[in-house]
This record gives sequence, structure tokens and C-alpha cells, in this order.
Amino acid sequence: MVAAKKRRKRARKEKVDLLIVNANELVTLSGDNQEPRTGKHMHNLGIIRRGGLAVKDGRIVAVGETSEIRKGFRAENVTSASGKIVMPGFVDPHTHLVFAGSREDEFQMRVEGASYMEILDAGGGILKTVRETRKAGVEKLLEMGFKTLDVMLEHGTTTVEAKSGYGLTVKDELKILRVTKRLNRLHAVDVVPTFLGAHAIPREYKGNPQGYVDLITEEMIPKVAERKLAEFCDVFCEKGIFSLGRTRRILVAGKSHNLKPKVHADEMSRLGGAELAADIGAVSAGHLLFSSDDGVKAMASKGVIAVLLPAAAFSLMTGRYAEARKMINLGVPVALGTDFNPSCWFESQQLVIAFACHFMRLTPAEAITAATINAAHAIGRAGEVGSLEVGKKADIIVLGVPNHKFLGYRFGVNLVDKVVKNGRIVVDREASQSGFFF
Repeated sequence: MVAAKKRRKRARKEKVDLLIVNANELVTLSGDNQEPRTGKHMHNLGIIRRGGLAVKDGRIVAVGETSEIRKGFRAENVTSASGKIVMPGFVDPHTHLVFAGSREDEFQMRVEGASYMEILDAGGGILKTVRETRKAGVEKLLEMGFKTLDVMLEHGTTTVEAKSGYGLTVKDELKILRVTKRLNRLHAVDVVPTFLGAHAIPREYKGNPQGYVDLITEEMIPKVAERKLAEFCDVFCEKGIFSLGRTRRILVAGKSHNLKPKVHADEMSRLGGAELAADIGAVSAGHLLFSSDDGVKAMASKGVIAVLLPAAAFSLMTGRYAEARKMINLGVPVALGTDFNPSCWFESQQLVIAFACHFMRLTPAEAITAATINAAHAIGRAGEVGSLEVGKKADIIVLGVPNHKFLGYRFGVNLVDKVVKNGRIVVDREASQSGFFF
């Protein structure tokens, strides 16, 4: 009689694919996520104590206290997060994922005092990577990109944006974007493509920047759009690279082909990139180390997301960082990204969160918001990822720390215990030495 009663009770529970239970903190970031979070709302993490969630067919079907989840659902695969935190997978909204070669010699030059622009003017920097990437075949680029995504995933990143920009010819930009598309198809991490043909003026157009802008607007953008290889169009708007006028022309051309605008703005000088991002209606602007107060206010009024990249600023060795506190106080939505590239070889959003707290004085809660739901907004994925809510993708990480304040406080090690991607455990550092299950 007792056994039969237990069977009936069990039968009334919905069977799901995965239960995660007993989280010390379930950091949901649930709430009104129609727009990116600003100001004091960046502190609202939606934490549930002793929280749990249920996953079925790759989606989250229930979120709440473990006692309630247990009453309504059952699964053969149950993960206990006792003493740990559970939160959305990190979203990285600014990377330069696909390239060949490395630039460790230039790292030494920076240590010895050379500036970014001095290295670029000498044919190094972006232009060195362009030479290596043009020579590389698709399979080599694919292999390197796959390895990078492995490392990102192991550190809890489940969605990334990936920019082109190391080809600077029609053929090579298309090559990079095709590799990006294949990585999105083959790897567990979701990869969102951005066209950045306007990353530098290539050597063959030295002295003729207008001719290169013509190539971007009249050939590259139409072909990228026709082949559906990118969702966004970005420009490195900087003195000596792309002026405000040329940046505007490129972004307008991109918009005419349904590529949403982004801007690398005010990284090394106050050119007015933040103002341009607001005026052009950009989804986001990145870097922003030298942006004016007027530019920041304009971004706030237009809802342009500031994608701040403290690891990139750290790599430049200038001691200057974007004024994140001012941006938040003025109502700018702030996101965080790695700016992964060959001069800023950072794969971990955990480390970026630590840098944001230490160098830009974000609180851990603000930095977590910036690296999840706001980052998802910056790449047009907030309806799918960035928070733990019913109906969203089951992109979930379990961190071996007792509360969210350990993010930023403890760094230099990988805090991830498990990564769930589309409802499947794809990284389990406790169960497997290699860690990967896909």
C-alpha cells in the first residue's frame, strides 16, 4: 500500500531531463528584461536561497526553491549545488575570435614603453595578425577557434560575439565569417557574428583610406549581407584609423543592408565615438576610455549599451580604464566583455569581472549583471540567454563558491564546477579530468 502510494505520487510529478537543486544562491537575474538594466537595477540579481530549477528539451521549465521544484518535477539526472551558486552562463559580447598567429614580441615592446599606435605604424599590431590570417587556411582557423571556445566554455562562457577584421580583403573577410559560422554550428558555444572589415587600413591602401572605405561599403558589406554571414557591422573609430565621417559612412551602409551598428569608440583618444554611436543608433559602443560626459549622456538618452573591456585596458598598460561608475550613474546600460584577441589573450569572463570590480569599481552584483543579461542585450540574445527564466535556453553554470560576492573577490583560478549548455552537462570538472562532454 505504501509503495503504491509512492508510485502514484511519483507519477504525478512531471519528468524532466535535469534537476539542479539545493543551490546556496540561485542567481536568476529574472525580472523585467525587455531592456538592459541600468543604475540601481544592476544590483537586482533575483537570488533564491536553496534554489533549484528544472530543465527539459534544452529549456528551463521551472525555477524556484528546491522544495517546490522537488514537489513538481522528477529526473534521473539530479545535480546538487549544495554550498555553491548557480547562475546563467556568461555572455561575452566583444571578441575577435578567429585569427592566426600571436604577438608575444609586441607584448615585450609594450612592457618596454611602445604605444599601441607606434606598434601599428611600424606594421605590427592588427596588421601583423592580418598577414598571418590571410596566409592561414580555413581548417587552421577553425582548429584555433575551436580550442579558444573550449577554454571559454570551461570558464563558464556559453555565448560569444565574434568579430571579423583580420582579413581586410573581400576574400579574407568572407573566409573569417564562414569559419565563424562553422564554429557556431560545430561547437557547443553559441557564436554571434559581427562584420569588422573596418578594423584597420591595410598596407595596400596606405595613403588611400577613402579607397578602402569604398571597398568596404561597395563590395564587402553587400557580399556579407547577401550571404547572411553577419548580424552586426562594427568600425574601429579612432584617430589615424577610421575618422568619424568614414565610420558614419560605413555604419550607414551596413544599416542599409540590415547589419545593426556597433562602434569601437574612444579607446585611445577623445574623438567623439560615443556621440556618434548615439547619433547613429548603435546597439553598443565598446572601450570608451576617453569618452566625454556629453558622449556618455547621449548614449544614455539613446539606450546605447556600453561594452566595457577592462582586460583590453589592462593589456594596453596605460593605467586608464573606462569611467564605469559615471556611466552607471548617468543611466548608461553597461556590459562587460573580454575583447579576446592576439594582443589581449583573455578567455575568461570571471577574470574580466574581477578587473571590473578592482579597476572600475563595479560591485560584484553590477559586474555579474554586465556579464550576463546586459551582455546578452548587447548582442541581441536577451530573449534566449543571460538569465534563468522559464522558457529560456538552459545555459547554466555551477560555481564552487558559497555566494555571488566571491566573483571579483577570488580570481586567478577557475571557479566553475559544471557548465550546462542547451540542457546538457558539457563541462564537469569534478567528474572528468578532461572536463568536456560534447
